[in-house]
Amino acid sequence: MSYRILLLLSAWMSCGWLSAQTPDSTAQENDLDFGEFDDFDFGDVEVKTYCSSKIIGISPQQLISLGYDFQGSYDASFSAIGSFEDGAEVPQETYQINSTQGVRLVANIPVYSRNSLVVQLGANIWDMQYQFDEPDDEINNQVARSINENGLRTAGLNTTVFKPLDETRFLLFQGSADLSGDYTLDNMQSLEYLRYSAAALFGWRKSDYFQWAVGLSRTYRVGEMNYIPVVLLNWTAKDSPWGVECLLPARAHVRYSLSPRNMLFAGFELEGQSYRINGVSETLNNQSLEIRRGEMRWRAMWQRQLTGFVWLQAQAGYRINWSYNADTLPGGGEFFRGFFGNQEYAMLNSLTNPFYANISINLVSP
Repeated sequence: MSYRILLLLSAWMSCGWLSAQTPDSTAQENDLDFGEFDDFDFGDVEVKTYCSSKIIGISPQQLISLGYDFQGSYDASFSAIGSFEDGAEVPQETYQINSTQGVRLVANIPVYSRNSLVVQLGANIWDMQYQFDEPDDEINNQVARSINENGLRTAGLNTTVFKPLDETRFLLFQGSADLSGDYTLDNMQSLEYLRYSAAALFGWRKSDYFQWAVGLSRTYRVGEMNYIPVVLLNWTAKDSPWGVECLLPARAHVRYSLSPRNMLFAGFELEGQSYRINGVSETLNNQSLEIRRGEMRWRAMWQRQLTGFVWLQAQAGYRINWSYNADTLPGGGEFFRGFFGNQEYAMLNSLTNPFYANISINLVSP
């Protein structure tokens, strides 16, 4: 437990004043992309003036993103299913995973835009295939064997609402529903195992170069359901190519603009979800076994216009495991452990840390 708290604190401290956000193709369930509202023609239908949802220099909104994610070799250790305190020493079976890779498809489309309100609907599909070094008949742990055979995937829907109040203040709401597990198209997972996330923020647009907001989020970004405060900050220097895009504690990036169509970033992002292992769950008397996958990705990122509204994004970095433990949830329900709860885990698992890369082609807003 202390390891996860220290990781979170280190992420916050490493950002310092770098409190902004970076839109990218790996957006999770509570990715609040201010760029998504760029350049809409709201018209002069009302006398009252409202603040814009963007600032000068921010990276462009990605309307549709098709990407490929790759992690290099690492070790994965799995315990048996039982009841364990966090940090307890338990017997584990260790396997070598040669790679984890998969396609990521994300769409975020504005469906209603006025000067007083903007509404966006989105969808995402992530697929992760695990390539174990061991043949399937040598993988004794049933959870590891299921992951090797089926992989893990997430499919979800989300909505984001930007509501300006006046020339400087605004509200931002986000909600999502995700279905995560080792299901396949011919063996779908029940919708009763949907996991819901939401966020609400109140913000200020201080100038054309600076906006910030504070709020509260319910998130699965590090695997387990959690309620955390969030701070959003976007900033662009007036007389230099530097800027910041950040949504703490989820992500933070420093931006350097070689030109308005060629940008470099450095920073981190937390990502994850709660994944149901269906075949194993069916043997547990109405309990859902879910892997609480969470990871921190330190990375460098490059975004560049290819032609027109088509952009390339490439990133490379180091993936640090946050959590890969598992819980059993009676009836598929949920509970709140947070950072200080003492509920026992059904499995204590661990992963070593590999390098990773991600590349995507993106259709951005005009």
